Amino acid sequence: MAGQIPQRFIDDLLARVDVVEIVGERVQLKKTGRNHSGLCPFHQEKTPSFTVSADKQFYHCFGCGAHGNALRFLMEYDNLRFPDAVEQLASRLGIEVPREGADDPRAQARDRKRQEGVNLLELSASFFRERLKMPEGKGARDYLATRGLSPEIQTEFGIGYAPDDWEALKRHLSAREIPESVQIEYGLLVHREESGRTYDRFRDRVIFPIRDIRGRTIAFGGRVLGDAKPKYLNSPETPVFHKGRELYGLFEARQANSRMERLLIVEGYMDVVALAQFGIRNAVATLGTSTSEDHLSRLFRMVDEVVFCFDGDRAGRQAATRALETVLPQMIDGRQARFLFLPEGEDPDTLVRREGAETFVDRIACASPLSEFLFDQAARGRDLARIEDRERYASQVLMAIAQLPDGVLKSLLLNELSRRTGVDQARFEALMARAESGSRQPAEAEVAPVPAAPSPLKGPGVAARSGKASLGLVARILQLLVHEPILIERLPEDDDWYPEGDADVPLCREVVRLLRAGRYRSAQVLLAHFHGSEQGQRLAELARRELLIPRGVRADELDGLIEHFRRHQQRPSCQEQIDALLTRQRSGERLSPEERQRLMALLAELGS
Repeated sequence: MAGQIPQRFIDDLLARVDVVEIVGERVQLKKTGRNHSGLCPFHQEKTPSFTVSADKQFYHCFGCGAHGNALRFLMEYDNLRFPDAVEQLASRLGIEVPREGADDPRAQARDRKRQEGVNLLELSASFFRERLKMPEGKGARDYLATRGLSPEIQTEFGIGYAPDDWEALKRHLSAREIPESVQIEYGLLVHREESGRTYDRFRDRVIFPIRDIRGRTIAFGGRVLGDAKPKYLNSPETPVFHKGRELYGLFEARQANSRMERLLIVEGYMDVVALAQFGIRNAVATLGTSTSEDHLSRLFRMVDEVVFCFDGDRAGRQAATRALETVLPQMIDGRQARFLFLPEGEDPDTLVRREGAETFVDRIACASPLSEFLFDQAARGRDLARIEDRERYASQVLMAIAQLPDGVLKSLLLNELSRRTGVDQARFEALMARAESGSRQPAEAEVAPVPAAPSPLKGPGVAARSGKASLGLVARILQLLVHEPILIERLPEDDDWYPEGDADVPLCREVVRLLRAGRYRSAQVLLAHFHGSEQGQRLAELARRELLIPRGVRADELDGLIEHFRRHQQRPSCQEQIDALLTRQRSGERLSPEERQRLMALLAELGS
């Protein structure tokens, strides 16, 4: 049915369902205090790190980072689209999902267009498979036979053939009344503006359908039979295909083994299919791009270990360096990343056929751990007996370590760097802390002392003692409101207290507006309102942080934060003078004795 689901209905729906019940039907949960815990269904683990909060109506995994409300869980666990997840929750309550604009011709047209796209790609995949079996597909069948691919593997991966004809697919689809404009939009036809001509994108190529995690065809890749260029051709970006997020072979790998522990990232379709032919069913390939953060986030939700496979030449080393930079921020404790370099001139397809599956599996098992590759990469081309080279080596490793999330791996790598260079680990930690503090954005600055109203917690404001070094003051207000929306009653009616330059101010204004409107008095519904947006991710991050202060003093802390903002709003020139002097000092400029004295006086005035 066309039309959008009203946001109000979604809010009410989430307010009526229990996320503990939804998750508990699919994951074995155990009551632990006020929350429930169990083994995360989104990655492999032996010790429970997955918690579900009945108070917040929110789930979170401290291992892989999966989080969200009941709708998000159904979408991720059952592989449902958002409207389907809403329909499923609504059916539990026996209510019908309303649609806005269901009779709007434009909404109906959009709905038809989306359905046309889905049907079009599946119809095209069927066309390519049929042509492989026909006489015109003999060359493609011979090619696949020479590559050692069995009919069973060809069927499993849905391999087909695009005829050596400029308009074969175009005629097939047009006969079924599919407009050329839709065929162009979904990457099946190419349009030449100078001539106005349209023709098939894929011609005389072996076709590999690219499927999403649910097994639906969303794009195609074609491998040329002769010497034409390009050797491999992919579908362009379309409404359903985004190459920076999709991985070839992921659906087939999950079908072969839903409880994988490791995934191997290779470069091409034939590598994935050839490895599958030899019983290695855990390989996926990127689609003409480097491995992205989206790729890795998806893979680490399924497995704890990712192995990057590269050629051993210079290009392979460069690709490995890019992969290292991408994976470092993802390496929370418990995850592993390793790097496998093949002999020069070999790829997984040729190597597995030459030396067999067992030897290739041994190569995977012996791949270099991230730590080993990191140190080896930094040492390449450097004489570590020379102090200058050793300094550059240490700096490169230290910059990489700084990208890691806090945890055991980060500490161990710092310790190893200290051992290899002879520099005290505390010195490296100080250098890294200085670099991090110098690069923080306003919203991520260290929490400044905030005079709070009298409370059982003495000394500076509670926000300053929360231990969250990356939490700004406006973010702290947001965190308080997310955890306890009723605190909106403590905020002043005017809005002239908001500080300038804090990146969280626009979101804070919107949250305050919604809470004052009276519709969002539970954290669950508030988070649902922003679901799927960058603002939603920010609020979810704040919701996952524990407040670590008693409920009775939260109002006092909020009052103290507002008072702090009001006081400092009255002295902008003082802060500006301090910023100007500190900027000059940090740039290496020496301040005069009078300027240094002025700076000390301004700092004392600001802190008073």
